[in-house]
Amino acid sequence: MGNSCRGSFGSKYDSDSFSRPDERPSSKRRHRFDDSPVSDDTPKKPPRKQREASVPAIFMRRGVDPNSNYVLGHKTPNLRDLYMVGQKLGQGQFGTTYLCTEIATGVQYACKTIAKRKLISMEDVEDVRREIQIMHHLAGHKNVVTIKGAYEDPLYVHIVMELCAGGELFDRIIERGHYSERKAAELIRIIVGVVETCHSLGVMHRDLKPENFLLVNKDDDSSLKAIDFGLSVFFKPGQIFTDVVGSPYYVAPEVLCKLYGPEADVWTAGVILYILLSGVPPFWAETQQGIFDAILMGVIDFESDPWPLISESAKDLIRKMLCSGPSDRLTAHQVLCHPWICDHGVAPDRALDPAILSRLKHFSAMNKLKKMALRVIAESLSEEEIAGLREMFQAMDTDNSGSITFDELKAGLRRYGSTLKDTEIRDLMEAVRKCFFKYYVMI
Repeated sequence: MGNSCRGSFGSKYDSDSFSRPDERPSSKRRHRFDDSPVSDDTPKKPPRKQREASVPAIFMRRGVDPNSNYVLGHKTPNLRDLYMVGQKLGQGQFGTTYLCTEIATGVQYACKTIAKRKLISMEDVEDVRREIQIMHHLAGHKNVVTIKGAYEDPLYVHIVMELCAGGELFDRIIERGHYSERKAAELIRIIVGVVETCHSLGVMHRDLKPENFLLVNKDDDSSLKAIDFGLSVFFKPGQIFTDVVGSPYYVAPEVLCKLYGPEADVWTAGVILYILLSGVPPFWAETQQGIFDAILMGVIDFESDPWPLISESAKDLIRKMLCSGPSDRLTAHQVLCHPWICDHGVAPDRALDPAILSRLKHFSAMNKLKKMALRVIAESLSEEEIAGLREMFQAMDTDNSGSITFDELKAGLRRYGSTLKDTEIRDLMEAVRKCFFKYYVMI
């Protein structure tokens, strides 16, 4: 069944017909298609010397106000005078997160550390400042991670925030085993509740996805928190945005057409709901280009399993959240009032097909593998070294078979700093096997 609210788009997402005179060039930091397959036209990182030479003038000028040399706009205490920094918790395209302990109280927090050398333009600097401002602006919401403070030293900016030790949303769902529409409704109600609060406070998130929601306590689903506001922006009613940001599976069609507002967040939440109920994204293809084409077509599959067994009310909500025309789409508040999602709503509590959990597991594992591959590109290699990426995968392929075995992948990942357990690596291999993935596809 297709999307009954599907709109008409006159051009592809890369067309100039939707460009506006006031559109400004987008910083590389703002394009976060970081869980997608690597394509030949992926923006390349400049050589290390060139990057260092292009550090914004904010760090280089002399004879001006000393405070202008700070990303945060002012001098801060030294992070290590207040916290002990421990193990690495995670790593993204623009920052690394560490466990840290407040010396005065012994309380543990998460510390997101951003290298200043990666802030290659003033717009990058403004993005970091805005991320911190937005986290303070949203402070107090029970499902938004609490910011403790921001610190800066000559090389890094550090954002200390509440520690979410309960893990990722999908991992919790898989561990629980029993899973129903009612549980999915409870989870999406939390996510859309965050969206509603953001919009009411003039904030558009722009990068909602399951990985950006973590649990403070793995035994308490209500402790789910939004953790990443790196692409979020303030907006005014009626304001139009034109820079293409987000993650491929979740991006709204109007974002691809470079003409969008906060309605795009509701679309993204609709994609998450579709995944929660089926284990796969509604718009899928082997390549990023193919994913975008499917999004623009807007055809939603409600015929394949498990959809014949999913309630009509759930499908009705998804259709209304995935309307291609933003003006026809439900607002976040309207979503929360829908009978399927509201408290004591009509979402049934019967167990869903176990195959859905299996699909969620494989979808999550595949995303982790793609992120790891892109992290090697984004974090470890200069432009000259990217040309050797194929050799890196060939080095893992020790028997020259054209594919990578478990032992080869394990050894290769260890050489590149991975700390994944054997069970996690096997999960990645299983996801890879189901997607017919060969190492040369990543090049």
